[in-house]
Amino acid sequence: MSLSGSLSNMENFSPHVIRRISKEIAELKSSPPEGIKVHPSEEDITDIHAVIEGPAGTPYAAGQFRIKLVLGKDFPKAPPKGYFLTKVFHPNVASNGEICVNTLKRDWKADMGIKHLLLTIKCLLIYPNPESALNEEAGKLLLEQYDTYFSRAKMMTEIHAQPHRSSKESRENEDSNPSTSGSNSQHGPAAKKHAGDKKVALAEKKKKDKKRTLKRL
Repeated sequence: MSLSGSLSNMENFSPHVIRRISKEIAELKSSPPEGIKVHPSEEDITDIHAVIEGPAGTPYAAGQFRIKLVLGKDFPKAPPKGYFLTKVFHPNVASNGEICVNTLKRDWKADMGIKHLLLTIKCLLIYPNPESALNEEAGKLLLEQYDTYFSRAKMMTEIHAQPHRSSKESRENEDSNPSTSGSNSQHGPAAKKHAGDKKVALAEKKKKDKKRTLKRL
């Protein structure tokens, strides 16, 4: 997001609301709720990202779920919109990651803040609400075939929500492609030496072929 875009977004809020958001973010960083880490933008404090750990005893256990909160002009009279940036199989999360608005609005009051909303989202991972389903398949499985729902949700967690997954994949890609791995001790130097030997051998072969051609002439 550009700085001009960030300033424009922050201008939608009164100084009083901006101070309130700043205070909440500072408190969340200094004393985060269990299993929740907030990552605010340095340019725009209204651009709020967080990581929620999947609660134990659920199909989301051991997962790391990235979420985003979008604060509207009517905040704090209305709660922010919430989105899962990590793919998740959940009744109250749409295919685009949007979290059910009705769930976030339930019991919301203006004096509630960002912490309350983050805890509400974490609670959804423990107690899904099939009555406000955005993912109808997940909602139906939750009610009628819980074991199947649990297996699907767990599989999605293992595929998309594992911590450090991207860096692990990067290392695997480097291992499988020596030419892009400068730090791989097994492939990097050895591959470079092998490539150098091949160049020398090719140059010698070209010299011999040239000599044979000159002799024929």
